[in-house]
Amino acid sequence: MTKRATWSATRAELGVSDDHPAYVAARLAFELGAKVRDLREARGWSQSELARLTGMTQSAIARFEAGGTVPTLTVLERIAAAFHRKVTVELTELTAA
Repeated sequence: MTKRATWSATRAELGVSDDHPAYVAARLAFELGAKVRDLREARGWSQSELARLTGMTQSAIARFEAGGTVPTLTVLERIAAAFHRKVTVELTELTAA
């Protein structure tokens, strides 16, 4: 098992600042990927097994877990269904910086 970087470390390595236009989407993709990886590993599934359950390819699961793609709602629903979960979207108030 490889050691996972935190989003902060990854962002610093890539030189992405908080005010970069793609920051929010990249952070969300990274955090979703980490969550899916944690769920998959907790069940003892390989990426190939999750791919089979979702009708995706192993390489698509690997890219998703690495935060390399911003997923569509359809992809999120397919992954959630494999874990017997549902997707919930929440719009929250922004806080002043």
